[in-house]
Amino acid sequence: MDRKIVRSWRVRARRHPHSGFSLIQYVQPRRGLSWAICAAATAAAVAPVWAGELTVVSVDPAPHALSVVTGSSISIHFDQPVDIDSVTSDSFWAFGRSSGTAQGDFTFSDNNQIVTLNPERSFFFGEHVMVILSHDLLAKGGGSLRCAGYSYTFCTAAMPAAIDLTQIDVLTTRTKPNQSSRAYGGVASDLNNDGWADITIVNEVTADLRVFLNNADGAGLYDDFLQPTFPVHTQASPSEAADFNHDGFADICVANIATASVSILLGNGDGTYGPQQTITVGAAPRGIAVLDADGDGDLDIVNTNANANANSGNLSILLNDGNGVFGSPSFFEGGGSREWALAATDMNDDGILDLVVGARTSQTVIVNLGNGDATFTSMKPQNAGGGPWMLVLGDVNGDGKADVATANASQSNGAILLGNGDGTLGPAVTSSVDPFPLATDLGDLDGDGDLDWVISSFQGDWRILTNDGAGNFTFYQEINAPQAASCALLVDIDNDRDLDLVLIDELADVVILMNNSGITPLGDLDGDGSVGVVDLLILLGNWGPCPDPPTTCPVDLDGDGTVGVVDLLILLGNWG
Repeated sequence: MDRKIVRSWRVRARRHPHSGFSLIQYVQPRRGLSWAICAAATAAAVAPVWAGELTVVSVDPAPHALSVVTGSSISIHFDQPVDIDSVTSDSFWAFGRSSGTAQGDFTFSDNNQIVTLNPERSFFFGEHVMVILSHDLLAKGGGSLRCAGYSYTFCTAAMPAAIDLTQIDVLTTRTKPNQSSRAYGGVASDLNNDGWADITIVNEVTADLRVFLNNADGAGLYDDFLQPTFPVHTQASPSEAADFNHDGFADICVANIATASVSILLGNGDGTYGPQQTITVGAAPRGIAVLDADGDGDLDIVNTNANANANSGNLSILLNDGNGVFGSPSFFEGGGSREWALAATDMNDDGILDLVVGARTSQTVIVNLGNGDATFTSMKPQNAGGGPWMLVLGDVNGDGKADVATANASQSNGAILLGNGDGTLGPAVTSSVDPFPLATDLGDLDGDGDLDWVISSFQGDWRILTNDGAGNFTFYQEINAPQAASCALLVDIDNDRDLDLVLIDELADVVILMNNSGITPLGDLDGDGSVGVVDLLILLGNWGPCPDPPTTCPVDLDGDGTVGVVDLLILLGNWG
């Protein structure tokens, strides 16, 4: 190894308890190894007298699980005892798309072969969670987790609801009534760590982010957006929430179509964002995804470059240094023509997140399997049933494998492509929607343990389709848009444990809050509108662990999987 390289890295020497030899690791000053150095160190460390590579045997919750109790811990079962000193909030952590970084303590069991992260706060109901293990995890005997690390995703349970949607407010993204901001999408994440989902709207014309903080009073209402707003670049569009510098505050990345760039803004933890870091990528970036692409335990960014005036296109990968600072992009082909839509999850269940690309001109969906070293291998393209504008991922038929839901803009349909669990996809099954669908979103709106589907159409409205549990969707309801339905966020805005809808109209520049029916007030178990003696008797009659699945346990008011003292206190606190 080059002496100049070695001097810039911290050296960690570990003496093997039996052989007496030392295992040398070269570690970045903050955390993590570059993949190349990780590979070199791992190869040098392997010797017959030492422990082999640390391997994940099983995980709990399971990959792609749909109804995980919000108060769940996350347990990883390894093939050998781990070095407990290597288990830190940097080497083992999780991020909820709405709730943010899961911070907590670790416990060890089964001779230190099972490591459990115990979050200090529950996840939000009905949200998507990503688990990240870095290659800095070590075995007690000297081996380390593979250089690719280990990542997977699951969804938390949403409580039963009738999808009886009521409009409770309309927010404007405009500063002046006649001055367009062109609100195009956004994220719903807890920006100030108060346990309530805030809303960040991305605006194309005003080239900024506008943050609406949740009133946090259970009504599902929001304050006017914060001013001054947070600059990005012209025609800012797709966005993803993450914790890029791992400080426990939600951050955001945004693709700027007109300026061929990606903006990264780090959250300050009070609802505001810091100044953007701008990385120039390819022409017309249209899709964006976050994942740990190189196994070092931090979240990297991949975006599609649609090359607006050509039928080519490619992808860019931006690697994170662990502090939320990103390097120059590396470009690679996605396997289609005019790569456009993008999302990430583990499509072949090898513990490495993959990319799913929607190519608009070739009208295909292509799985790009992650190699764990910031490179990807394209699988055979599958016909998408149209040209994908956006796609999302989730297990729609409950078989434990990730599936794809697309919005095919020029064909005015949405498509479901079932995953086979090996990176291949089944044929597209399409559903007609209003003209020019831009967005596709999945979430358990009725709380029955499967993912329902919402499609937003620019020349139409928002269409809700319910799932029968086997991945077959039926039209349920259409919600009229003032001018142009461009996006929907499925999130619990009032903390009543069911998923509500945040609907964004990019021409009217409004954010429409739709409250879903659920258990309101919290503790009203008999549904009579008040919390009283009958509710208390129901709670006491269900005392103890919840049945399986947890969605049949609405008496579990704090979502920890057990009806107990905390639930009783919640009920008494809402008495009347």
